[in-house]
Amino acid sequence: MSPSNPSSPSQPAPISGPAAAGAPDDAAPAALTARAPHVPADRLVAEMVPPPRFQSARFETYIPDPAQPSQAEAVQVLSSFAASIGGPASPSGGRRRWFSKKPEAPKGPRGVYLDGGYGVGKTHLLASLWHATPAAPELKAFGTFVELTNLVGALGFQETVRTLSGHRLLCIDEFELDDPGDTVLVSSLLAKLVEHGVALAATSNTLPGKLGEGRFAAADFLREIQGLSAHFRPLRIDGEDYRHRGLPEAPAPFDEQTVTRVAYATPGASLDGFPALLDHLSKVHPSRYGAMCDGIRAVCLTDVQAVPDQSTALRLVVLADRLYDREVPVLASGKPFDELFSEDMLKGGYRKKYFRAISRLTALARDAKQLTEK
Repeated sequence: MSPSNPSSPSQPAPISGPAAAGAPDDAAPAALTARAPHVPADRLVAEMVPPPRFQSARFETYIPDPAQPSQAEAVQVLSSFAASIGGPASPSGGRRRWFSKKPEAPKGPRGVYLDGGYGVGKTHLLASLWHATPAAPELKAFGTFVELTNLVGALGFQETVRTLSGHRLLCIDEFELDDPGDTVLVSSLLAKLVEHGVALAATSNTLPGKLGEGRFAAADFLREIQGLSAHFRPLRIDGEDYRHRGLPEAPAPFDEQTVTRVAYATPGASLDGFPALLDHLSKVHPSRYGAMCDGIRAVCLTDVQAVPDQSTALRLVVLADRLYDREVPVLASGKPFDELFSEDMLKGGYRKKYFRAISRLTALARDAKQLTEK
């Protein structure tokens, strides 16, 4: 759900030259490198809803794996949790009191933490919880951990508390423990929101193939948020990555000529050189990456290379998340997406982010294959 008058991104510059040979001038694709949109703070708040990919997500559309009973259990627990989040609606923009008398301490945890590996459907379940909670959309918030820290940066801590304290539910996707400063910041924010009666739900990832790491991740989460641990019930969700379950392997990169041809033949496509795009990302705040993708129907990238450093890699992770949220297929030439990050990166403190990005970009690359068949 977007505000009625979102800020418009700057118009992309047309691409000309040999790459455009054989294509009409008005068919030139957009360029992400020509976009540096301004995103007002009120848009950041208004867009704290499940992303387009999960707008139709419901508990009924989540298909538990029969071999993984924890998945069906998670649906039952979250359905009950959604029903427990009640109370009269508050006036828009005002602070809410859930009861006419002094509130009693809520029974049971006021938060749920979904712990599991990649592609087991945690975000689907989190979005289903948002949809199932009986409250107006403006009284529920849904965003990634990064988006929440961006909101604090845009509004300031106290204003963020004031803005979200009237909500009944805050869903945080991909809670991250690799940045101590941000973790403490968000933990402090959650403590304030719990005082106002806001129910919480969060997800985080564990690495594929790491037996037992899920439970360790849950312990990490509860330890990091310290005083809030009593408010969360950890739910372990086991299973394989559904994006690869029974599906063919991700397609290999295409040649540059094919990527360019598809970019010109696909309405709403963008076309960028990968090195230039990485450089452009360093000049645009990550909170604007979503707006940068407004109206883009497919992303075409040439000369994909391994990212040169950690800062660049983290920015790319955010862009991958925004593209995945919007279901934008990605067609690329150069290196395959599983070679984007160095071995040291995949063993380091940000490895969970990098594995998530690889998983999501692989899914988007698979989606893009059909564009070459037209």
